[in-house]
Amino acid sequence: MIIETPSRLHLTLIDLNGIYGRIDGGVGITIEKPCLNLEAEPTDDGIEVLFSKSSNKTSDIIEDYTLKIQQSTLKIMNALEIEGGYKFTIDEAYPPHSGLGSGTQLSLAAAKLVSMMNNKNIKASDLAKIVGRGGTSGIGVESFENGGFIVDGGHESVEKSSFLPSSASNASPPPIIARYDFPRDWKIILVIPDVERGVSGAKEIDAFKNHCPIQLHEVEKLTHLLLMKLMPSVLESDLDSFGKSINIIQDIGFKKIENKLQNPCIGQIMKNLRDAGAAGAGMSSFGPTVYAVTDTNEQDIVSAANDAIENVGGEIIKTRARNKGAKLIE
Repeated sequence: MIIETPSRLHLTLIDLNGIYGRIDGGVGITIEKPCLNLEAEPTDDGIEVLFSKSSNKTSDIIEDYTLKIQQSTLKIMNALEIEGGYKFTIDEAYPPHSGLGSGTQLSLAAAKLVSMMNNKNIKASDLAKIVGRGGTSGIGVESFENGGFIVDGGHESVEKSSFLPSSASNASPPPIIARYDFPRDWKIILVIPDVERGVSGAKEIDAFKNHCPIQLHEVEKLTHLLLMKLMPSVLESDLDSFGKSINIIQDIGFKKIENKLQNPCIGQIMKNLRDAGAAGAGMSSFGPTVYAVTDTNEQDIVSAANDAIENVGGEIIKTRARNKGAKLIE
């Protein structure tokens, strides 16, 4: 059995102040590329992880993917009281800690395959509880399940009382308060510069501890922008308003902190993309992936992206929104 998952852009966390009794909240977009393609078959014992084109995979991808598959498989097997083993083959992959949500997609993909091969069709939010994903943002879990443009409502303080990233949180995935189809004719250009990968692990935990709570007036400004400009722009296919919202978000709340912790080239890349005509440009999650949204001048933006990473190297991916979740191929 094979599963193909999307990736996602995480536009911003919403409320890292918590005065009203909830924290986190997130906004994101499911995208077609890059994607994850994972195949699984049962074996007598053990958990084996193979790469169909291992020569093209870096050591950090091999190590990270192997560990996450093994961990999530053991968790789902324990939860379902399953014995035996599984062999996994990864046909397509993308780098961990790049801001595209590979950890959640990979963990859910492995768990979904094991559950389906044992005649258990478990929804993504329940799988996420089992494998320990979605403790801060629900964007990756909903991207796996349904795709599209997503807003989640964060966590009540009784469930999650401190500001922590998903990797250090045991909270359940948050409720989805809005999910819309994202305009398919809007083009999305990803720029993944070859710089230090996004803040993760202990550094990510420290970022939350050192910079939270975010000042209330910043959270209020952000939520006003989301409710009265960004979300309506998706429903009305208003690219100019959407792009302006994305640009403003980069300088508000926790996203402002995330940007400050990056290599200076990240800010320059965003500027280059906007100067080339992108309606909006931002950084996904903790980066280093930068994204731009446009409708007509795709090649100009790609050229600007190439110029921006000339000195550091990197990858440019042309993609678009995906308004459906992961796909099983039996």
